[in-house]
Amino acid sequence: MKKLINLTINGLSYEVAVEPRQTLAELLRYDLGLTGTKIGCGIGDCGACTVLLDGVPVFSCLTLAMEADGCDVLTIEGVADNGKLHPIQQAFVDIGAIQCGFCTPGMVLNTLALLRKNPHPTEAEIRRALSGNLCRCTGYQKIVEAVQEAAITMTK
Repeated sequence: MKKLINLTINGLSYEVAVEPRQTLAELLRYDLGLTGTKIGCGIGDCGACTVLLDGVPVFSCLTLAMEADGCDVLTIEGVADNGKLHPIQQAFVDIGAIQCGFCTPGMVLNTLALLRKNPHPTEAEIRRALSGNLCRCTGYQKIVEAVQEAAITMTK
């Protein structure tokens, strides 16, 4: 039996009916068309589905949609501002931290949460913050450099 939930996604209010077993990732992708949230492994190992739930990074493939009732959700679609890339997104492009791009939404959202909490992270802190996000293409060094560049840009 479906249950009505209310949540805010990327600044917009939604009232949606969800199945008790439906994940937040499924709600975002299949019901609301927010396909920037990727479902990679479906078991919380890869981080491609990372979104911010009340500012905290969560694996949306492991989070039930009902758990987001009354919460604020930020997906990759809500990071840019009126079509202008966020400094984190721009740094990923400028540094070349994107190859296939599948992991990028989760990386960007985890980076956003990190830099909001710690605007001047060390390399070790960056690597720790991104440790739940897997990338098969870049070897991580460019991603770390992009986070460092974004941190500099965002504190100017």
